Amino acid sequence: MKYKILLFFLLLFSFSSKASQIEVCKSCKISTIKEAISIAQKGDTIFIKKGLYKEQNIIIDKPLSLIGEEGAVIDGGEVGVILVFETGNFTISGLKIINVGISYTKDHAAIKVVKANNFVIENCVLENVFFGILIEKSKKGIIRNNKVSSDNKNEASSGNGIHIWNGNQMEIYKNELFGLRDGIYFEFVKNSKIYENISHDNIRYGLHFMFSNKNVYHHNEFRNNGAGVAVMFSKFIVMHHNKFRLNWGSASYGLLLKEIYDAEIYNNLFEENTIGINGEGSTRINYTNNTFSRNGWAVKITGACYKNIFKKNNFLHNSLDLSYNSKINDNLFENNYWSEYNGYDLDKDGIGDVPYRPVKLFSYVVNKTPEALVLLRSLFVDIINFSEKVSPVFTPDNLVDNKPLMKIIHD
Repeated sequence: MKYKILLFFLLLFSFSSKASQIEVCKSCKISTIKEAISIAQKGDTIFIKKGLYKEQNIIIDKPLSLIGEEGAVIDGGEVGVILVFETGNFTISGLKIINVGISYTKDHAAIKVVKANNFVIENCVLENVFFGILIEKSKKGIIRNNKVSSDNKNEASSGNGIHIWNGNQMEIYKNELFGLRDGIYFEFVKNSKIYENISHDNIRYGLHFMFSNKNVYHHNEFRNNGAGVAVMFSKFIVMHHNKFRLNWGSASYGLLLKEIYDAEIYNNLFEENTIGINGEGSTRINYTNNTFSRNGWAVKITGACYKNIFKKNNFLHNSLDLSYNSKINDNLFENNYWSEYNGYDLDKDGIGDVPYRPVKLFSYVVNKTPEALVLLRSLFVDIINFSEKVSPVFTPDNLVDNKPLMKIIHD
């Protein structure tokens, strides 16, 4: 047995002794990144020293580490893709990569990864990109502490910050993404985590994912994006402790749920969005301990949403707490705090003695005739809302919180 152990360490030492560091700089023996890659052996580290390197279409097809000294910049000259990894077991860290070429037929990226496993992309600054980090058919990747940005003005000429297609076991955290089409985009990605990212001022979505199951999103901030976050055609999703803020526009929202099943959404903040949550065809979702503050609509349910539970959420000073376009309700609202609730609590148990109806007749009118919003603060609206509360005709009879809370819920 001891001979086997000795052999293992000899092999390990042999491998590590072969790995070397190659320095790249204008005055070094190796002056270009492409040249360094061509002579590197598996496991080598390429150390890119401070300076400007005007290179593009750099193909890495062997396991390497690309480490940038502070001030090391790769300028793609807006020609096309810059770094392409066609290998696994690599690391890229500390580089600034700028000027990715725009294309309407090809997905040019600052860093493109194809069919790779076990890799790390960290501490990089990517500026003036089309796509920032583009991952295809890969798994077990870590993307952390990167800053990805562009200044594009329309969707057609812009790409996404971190774009993953067909991925598994990805971990994306502590990145900042702005000025892009979508900050983060997932398609056919599973068993992955997105956390502690800030995605803001993007043209379309802060986060957009489709057909991506069993993923967790927590402690992110999605701020001032064109339409907040879009979650589509996915199941077994967990979203908690995120902030959805300042997503304003005629068709904007903090969070869009479309064809989502079996999800947990809790301890999130929806603040100052046109719509806090917009639900379409979403079923068996538990909404717990979320705060909806100063939105146009806190929650807008537009159809085919069944078996959802809203419990212990705060609805604070929204123009309209809930919009509902059906006379049939199959969802439960219970133990929520509503700032518009005017009931009383004679037995002092913290629960209102009078049930609360969160759907106002005016929200039903606005669904049919959006122009009616100009009457929002008028006496006429107060009268029709009161009449519907006394004798419901247009809103579902059972859409009521029978146990409204008298005090705001704190974490």
